[in-house]
Amino acid sequence: MSQYWMLIAILLPIVGGILVKVIPFSDRRIMKIYLECIMIVTSVIVFLLAGMRPQGKLEVVHFMQDLSISFRIDGMSMVFSVLVAALWPLAMLYSFEYMEHEKHQRVFFMFYSITYGVTLGISYASDMLSMYFFYELLTLVTVPLILHSLSRQAIHATRKYLYYSLGGAAFALIGIVFLMVYGNQLDFVMGGVLNLEKIGDKKQVLLVVYLIACMGFGVKAAMWPMGSWLPDAGVAPTPVTALLHAVAVVKAGVFAIIRLTYYSFGTEFLRGTWVQAVVMAFAMFSIVYGCTRAVMERHIKRRLAYSTISNLSYIIFSAAIMTPLGLVGALTHMICHACMKICSFLCAGAVMHQTEKMYIDDLNGYGRKMPVVFGCFTVSALGLMGVPGLAGFISKWNIAKAAVASERLQAYLGVGCLLISAFLTSIYMMSIVFRAYFPGRNFRYEDIEEVKDPSWRMCLPLMLFALAVICLGLFSGPLVRFFTDVASGMY
Repeated sequence: MSQYWMLIAILLPIVGGILVKVIPFSDRRIMKIYLECIMIVTSVIVFLLAGMRPQGKLEVVHFMQDLSISFRIDGMSMVFSVLVAALWPLAMLYSFEYMEHEKHQRVFFMFYSITYGVTLGISYASDMLSMYFFYELLTLVTVPLILHSLSRQAIHATRKYLYYSLGGAAFALIGIVFLMVYGNQLDFVMGGVLNLEKIGDKKQVLLVVYLIACMGFGVKAAMWPMGSWLPDAGVAPTPVTALLHAVAVVKAGVFAIIRLTYYSFGTEFLRGTWVQAVVMAFAMFSIVYGCTRAVMERHIKRRLAYSTISNLSYIIFSAAIMTPLGLVGALTHMICHACMKICSFLCAGAVMHQTEKMYIDDLNGYGRKMPVVFGCFTVSALGLMGVPGLAGFISKWNIAKAAVASERLQAYLGVGCLLISAFLTSIYMMSIVFRAYFPGRNFRYEDIEEVKDPSWRMCLPLMLFALAVICLGLFSGPLVRFFTDVASGMY
């Protein structure tokens, strides 16, 4: 398959999104069909690129020496691009009904579509500079989505997101500069690109730089203490927050950390050093911190946001083990968490859309009135808890297996953090489920007589995501084997 299809996959949703503001659609239904067709065609191209992977690198813009914007597909690109391609068309379908009565729909869908192409740019980037370019572009195109309502809370959340993201970008840029000076190249190579002869006695300096860059990328990954922007960003429309928390922004953060660790600095250079211990410590603290805050939170979207902070740090912790098994665990949870979290977020959005209720205390009895929504939410909740047979169990099992196999005391402590997190997750997720299905003796269903499930446009994505959580739990073997090949450098 030609390398130019990578560029087509990136540009199609970007150009298609821009044209939403240009084409004079006579009917909103035609605009929605147009957008959904773009999403589906783009996803088909991404699937074909993964199945018939083009060899070599496509250089689009050349700056000077080895600096360019270029694309190449390797194992990591396949994982991230297929994840994005699988979720985005369904999220777009869901958003059509959710945004039906919102203002500025054309602006919303324009940036929603553009974000898809930019995320694919991050995925297909062949080197650190190309990834950084699209990584920063992702910040710019998601700002209008968070700002959509133009409320005071939205303005505050947008400013916070922008300040944190720009600060993190500055830290990440420091890492790129040092890679240019002390690396053989900026291209992603499994095992890293550092030149030990150039480094000489400056290893400690490079370790500090790695930590700075890791924390910079950790802003989008919402790792403590850089993740306080994420719960505030919940003021955005639910289709936005679902992709912020499940696919585009936060997964771009952990994807960049994995690239930085395994493909730029290299695990051989980092493993066993103090910086590995520091990153693992931050990840472990974030796991417990996110769960604890989630238990305390009463707003449903903010509770799920703190859950995201915790689960993203699962991925960072596993990646910080810096072994092939650790990378397998990180990739497995990256995929499984995306399906579970987008399902739970879209379920929460469906409840808010149908009832305008956003606090957990107001959800009594809704389980029987909205069986599809809360049935799917229950599946995602059980998955996030790590119940065997569902996606969350497989990913947590692989992370724990990698931690035990590493034979590091700190990794053993990390397993303890996973167990604490599983217990707290059962509290903050199942409390919602129990309240929905068992409202108590004094509750009267007559008070919520008009509550019902949304239409098929919202229910179909929920059911497919819930089905994916089940299938990933029952049939994860081929996926884990593929991740094992990626971790061993075969792709």
